[in-house]
Amino acid sequence: MFNSRSRKYRNPTGAVADGRAVHFRITLGRDLSCSQAHLVIHPEGGEPQAQGMFWCGMNGENREWWECEFTPPAPGLYFYHFEIHSCRGIQRISRGEAGTAVFGGTNQWQMTVYSRDFTTPDWLGGGIMYQILPDRFARSDTPKGEIPYGRTMHEDWHEPPVWQPNEQGEVTNSDFFGGDLAGIREKLPYLKELGVTCLYLNPIFESHSNHRYDTADYSKIDPLLGTEEDFTRLCKEARALGIRILIDGVFSHTGSDSVYFNKSGRYQGPGAYQSQDSPYYPWYCFYNWPEGYDCWWNFNTLPNVQETNESFNAYINGPDGIVPRWLRAGASGWRLDVADELPDLFLDRLTAAVKAEDPEALVLGEVWEDASNKSAYGVRRRYLLGGQLDTVMNYPFRDAVIGYLLGADPREFREIVENIVENYPPQCLHLLMNHLGTHDTERILTVLGGEPMGGRGREWQSAQRLNDDQRVLALQRLRLASMIQYLLPGVPCVYYGDEAGLEGYRDPFCRGTYPWGREDVSLIAWYKELGRMRLSQKDILTEGAYRTLKAEGHLLAFERYIFTDTARESLVLICNRSSRPQSILGMGIVDLTEARHVLGCPLGAVTVLPPYSGSVLRVSRALPPQEPPQR
Repeated sequence: MFNSRSRKYRNPTGAVADGRAVHFRITLGRDLSCSQAHLVIHPEGGEPQAQGMFWCGMNGENREWWECEFTPPAPGLYFYHFEIHSCRGIQRISRGEAGTAVFGGTNQWQMTVYSRDFTTPDWLGGGIMYQILPDRFARSDTPKGEIPYGRTMHEDWHEPPVWQPNEQGEVTNSDFFGGDLAGIREKLPYLKELGVTCLYLNPIFESHSNHRYDTADYSKIDPLLGTEEDFTRLCKEARALGIRILIDGVFSHTGSDSVYFNKSGRYQGPGAYQSQDSPYYPWYCFYNWPEGYDCWWNFNTLPNVQETNESFNAYINGPDGIVPRWLRAGASGWRLDVADELPDLFLDRLTAAVKAEDPEALVLGEVWEDASNKSAYGVRRRYLLGGQLDTVMNYPFRDAVIGYLLGADPREFREIVENIVENYPPQCLHLLMNHLGTHDTERILTVLGGEPMGGRGREWQSAQRLNDDQRVLALQRLRLASMIQYLLPGVPCVYYGDEAGLEGYRDPFCRGTYPWGREDVSLIAWYKELGRMRLSQKDILTEGAYRTLKAEGHLLAFERYIFTDTARESLVLICNRSSRPQSILGMGIVDLTEARHVLGCPLGAVTVLPPYSGSVLRVSRALPPQEPPQR
């Protein structure tokens, strides 16, 4: 009857700009004797409205078409279903599986409507991201000077991170390995070989934990990482190699041991903890000063800030604030930690500050769910409608890839991916940060080959290593996972060391040091080949459309495609997650006589995929010549 993902029924499909007409068609059996049909649109926050549909002819002998157009007047979410008057009475047509339609039910289709003026930066599309935890990637020979009070330094780069509580039963995250900005700069040629075009750095500002999410001073680079001059030099030399730098903004909270709060008295002050006359006191929410204060997820070392406070906003987003300052120093954008905990007013002002300083700078948010319809703290968010985020971290795609490889029904992969493709504005979709692992998740090798963590604690996690058989299986799956990752809509992001074979469960085990000198060289060679493939196919992968071709049994196949003046150019990925060979004969996925092998298992005339393998094929189909217009 209807499929929201097909232009045959809804044109255009996916998210649309406000003011653009959308054409809807449903097809109904003649035996229903339909006398009226309506498209029922419910703008979020408004009243439902029924749009009359018109009979528009037959669809074969026994079915008929009903059509209408709807033009969304403003950005927002619009939910819709259909109602028909038939010989069976008034019937509702609701959303079924995979965008299709069913009689009855209550589910509605979503139409995301974004601002017609919404644009995103061009430089990231078609590229490759690489995420670095600065303390753990590379250490230069630059002297560190005096180690700040409370921190300890590992002498051996290859030691595991400290995970045991101290005598007070606390895990302080105060052990450091000495990775620094100069070390990253020295490794830029290596990153270039991987095809990296954007470096995402976890926090670099002065902080007293190794992860640096407890900011002590937004205006200073952490002394163990280097200086502002080191940062500017890194950005400049990276840009010369075609690599941009994205930095982490942690604006929902600060550290308690900071120039702003100063609970430990490390700074001259006065901080908010020390005096209610402190200029920073209004930033925080005290319910029993000084010991009782609102803090992030009940960690008393992370006092929450009130982001709508005018003083805080001016400090972060003002003309001379933190956000524009570090763009001037060389950054090409901001990744925003816990974006769902930042109120709309703050996000509006931050994005305005970013774009005023550099219209091509990127604003990327940490959102773990579908960002097009996310509700946080009782408020529907408008991240992707224009004026806030350019794009987001893409945890749904990660879930889809891992689920498929570990045995879930491939149709779940199809539904997750196609939902995101349907719901996200295209300019956001093509910049999605598609990661398989981050500093907040288990290492992808461990996920794909190890025993599930199952809620077990750090002592168990610390003792786990993949055995030989588990590692072989994990590496096979990782090669397949990365093929999928590099071809999905968006931008693949490699978490440092995943390409070198690092293992580990949750923090701190997923935050070990990069294994320089102990890398899995064959895996790195694979990632370099992936990088060459992706950058050589940018014409399709930058903004190419997406279509699932098959999601059944152990097989998954999808296509990315574009239209030129003379041809339909596409990349087709065919995957076998099984431990047994799988035949693709007769699947109708692609005509192998028209295909050119690009990456993975070469198929050619062979129609069998080996276990845990995939093949990427380039297919060019000539378009029929256009007839001259009739006069």
